[in-house]
Amino acid sequence: EPSDLTSLAEFDALFIRATTQINNYTYKFARRAEQEGMPVIDDTHSMIRCTNKVYLKEILEKAGLPIPQTEILDEKSDLKAVFEKLGSPVVLKTPDGSFGSNMVKAKTLEELKTGVKAMFETTALVIAQEFVPTKFDWRIGVLHGEPLYACQYRMARGHWQIVKHGPDGKTTEGGFKTVAVEDAPPAIVDAAVRSARLIGDGLYGVDLKETERGVMIIEINDNPSIDHDVEGAILKDELWRRLISWFSTRLEQRMGRVA
Repeated sequence: EPSDLTSLAEFDALFIRATTQINNYTYKFARRAEQEGMPVIDDTHSMIRCTNKVYLKEILEKAGLPIPQTEILDEKSDLKAVFEKLGSPVVLKTPDGSFGSNMVKAKTLEELKTGVKAMFETTALVIAQEFVPTKFDWRIGVLHGEPLYACQYRMARGHWQIVKHGPDGKTTEGGFKTVAVEDAPPAIVDAAVRSARLIGDGLYGVDLKETERGVMIIEINDNPSIDHDVEGAILKDELWRRLISWFSTRLEQRMGRVA
């Protein structure tokens, strides 16, 4: 609970399982934990980096890692030129969207203009990206720079996203398939690990697509989902042992410094 912040120092480590945002209580908890010298997932640097899609685009491009063709828009951008460059449809995203929210698929220039205008009411920048249709996205979990799990997240039935947000606020999701990391395409795992290492040494969920043009990195997520029967379906308890080991190693290092 947010009110537990004052008692955080009574604990040895912090593992955040609420949706992270830099403007809510999760960031305050992570920052306090860091001030206390506690190991924490997710750390504040990871939150700041992963919740900013503009930053992710720039850092991935700088590292030479593959992403869909992307443009960063402001209110002065030439939308006609952007539409012609990216092709139809264009996917619009706000820099801080999560779980497929704050996304629009624009099939025409008019839809692009309408979508961008609505987004500019709450943000100064909008991400415009070519649409890359696939039946599923790969989600590779990465812990301390090493692959942890490999899942396929399928698109919601009759929809272009994994999560379909209904007008009534309800959501529906596609299915999933979990495979052993060694059975996932090596190029997918390699791209996921390389991209996660750009962020930090914590826990990340990297979303990627397999396309005719090769692997494309869609997003790097802090605070990835870990359900025992989904992401943990292959490793089972071993997944949790590895997470505990991550914390215990850092606690031992901390105790050594204190001693």
